[in-house]
Amino acid sequence: MTVHMKREIDKLKKMLLSLCSLVEDSLRQAVKSIKEQNASLAKKVIETDVQIDHMEVDVEEECLKILALYQPVAIDLRFIITALKINNDLERIGDLAVNLAERSEFLARQEKVDVPLDFDAMTEKTQSMLRRSLDALVNMDSGLAYEVCAADDEVDAMNRQMFHTVQQQIRTNPKQVEPLIHLLSVSRHLERVADHATNIAEDVIYMLEGKIIRHKAEDFKS
Repeated sequence: MTVHMKREIDKLKKMLLSLCSLVEDSLRQAVKSIKEQNASLAKKVIETDVQIDHMEVDVEEECLKILALYQPVAIDLRFIITALKINNDLERIGDLAVNLAERSEFLARQEKVDVPLDFDAMTEKTQSMLRRSLDALVNMDSGLAYEVCAADDEVDAMNRQMFHTVQQQIRTNPKQVEPLIHLLSVSRHLERVADHATNIAEDVIYMLEGKIIRHKAEDFKS
């Protein structure tokens, strides 16, 4: 690796880590706004999305510049490819945080709906998956990335349970249909965040091991 390319890759790593930090915080604040029915906090999350979008574009441009100027190979090429893919997943998580914040703004204006489901467990599991996928990236830890991939089924199951629970609640409390549907949307958005966290973990594994493990879930969930 040339000195110039190393400098550019180090710069790219710092840019990507800054985006990681901002997206993780955006999701954290979005979840907090729902739990606390805090509309002002939700609004801040929505406003932050512009910054995330700009950073995503900057990271992509930096990746393309390195590819064009230095034609990296082997691990360096895998890192650039991984950075491009993770960059996209991070931007999508930022969008999902906005979706959560928008649901939060609505729910803040409603009476709190008592849903017999451990909602905290789902938010904690989803945030943990994102945090660990980013830790796997920072620490170059494929073992941690495999753990994130294996955890995705748990969030999927929680989302399915939320669907059935909301169905039952709508039958018994038809006057609460609108807030219940918004809660179901919250569950779905969290499930999608977990999917993107899994994508990040899979990309980390590709970067470190050169293996594409998509569509091979049973190989590491057994």
